[in-house]
Amino acid sequence: MFDETLMTIAKAAVEANRTGDIEGLIANHYAPNVVSIEAAENPEMPRAAEGLEALHGKHAWWNSAMEEHSSQADGPYLFAPDRFAIHFSVDATNKQTGERMQMKEVGLYTVADGKIVREEFFWAIE
Repeated sequence: MFDETLMTIAKAAVEANRTGDIEGLIANHYAPNVVSIEAAENPEMPRAAEGLEALHGKHAWWNSAMEEHSSQADGPYLFAPDRFAIHFSVDATNKQTGERMQMKEVGLYTVADGKIVREEFFWAIE
């Protein structure tokens, strides 16, 4: 029913987010020209990042700006033939402001030629 490559990448993405091995996930499963889209603009980070260098920069910004207390990754939720989603819950503190927040978001990933070529993030409003 679902493509084996899609299932393998989707499961690897969930596991990497659970264990914190995002760099390994990017190295093994992301296309060089990947596009990453956030739900909203951030003054310190562009809404859209294109390419692996920009994606690494996005993750470096998060790690320097936020202190994660806990995080969960649920899924994957498959959508044939080429997409999957992960539901994230994150408890984090903004290091600059000291504001602690509980965030929920869904990441929608598109796979082509055996690699993640696009990721889009949708935030829950509570």
